[in-house]
Amino acid sequence: MTRTVGVIGGMGPRAAVAFQQMLLDATPAADDDGHIHVITDNNPQVPSRIRALIDGDGADPAPELQRMARCLEDAGADFLVMPCNTAHHYHSRIMEAVAIPLLDMVGIAARSMHALPGSPARIGLLASPAVRLTGLYEAPLAGCGLTAIHPEGADAQALLDVIRSVKAEGRSPEAEAAYARLAGALASSCDALLVACTELSMLAPPAPGIPIRDSLVLLAGEAVARAMGGPTGG
Repeated sequence: MTRTVGVIGGMGPRAAVAFQQMLLDATPAADDDGHIHVITDNNPQVPSRIRALIDGDGADPAPELQRMARCLEDAGADFLVMPCNTAHHYHSRIMEAVAIPLLDMVGIAARSMHALPGSPARIGLLASPAVRLTGLYEAPLAGCGLTAIHPEGADAQALLDVIRSVKAEGRSPEAEAAYARLAGALASSCDALLVACTELSMLAPPAPGIPIRDSLVLLAGEAVARAMGGPTGG
């Protein structure tokens, strides 16, 4: 019997929808009944992580994330996932509100980067500045012997502009061109890249000439493995 996945979604809403497709793509099913049971709360009213963590004038997202987690648990979820990197800043507070596991996308991604062939050491993060501000990936990557590298200066602002563009308009040729340029610039000082913002997962994958992984795709694969019988710890 498979386990039921509860998705704390809406950050943003396009990412939650894309994550559903990634779950389907990662499931080795021959018919409908071979797929896993997924309960998704695609709630775009979660207070802005950017306003809370970068701008400093937004409401705390944690209470709403905790409420969503409890509702998914009550609805029958066996474990939770959250397709938003920045929201993992609140991972421990969400865990306090429920008795079921919340998979740790950050840890999953860090371990995946460590497992790449060639033992890359410098991991470029294609992510919101909030990820850097909170140090979200620094400790998990360091625990695997890796160093987090972030875009600097104007490139950091330009990447945030791309993220905000995707939230407002979805995919566009302009956003994809800017994203490809910024990924290439970051790749020049790194051994591998990690897509660590789910809005960027909505865009065509860049081809920076070095290994690149997507945290959202990695989370989907791990969620399917757990739902189909793997261990349910974070």
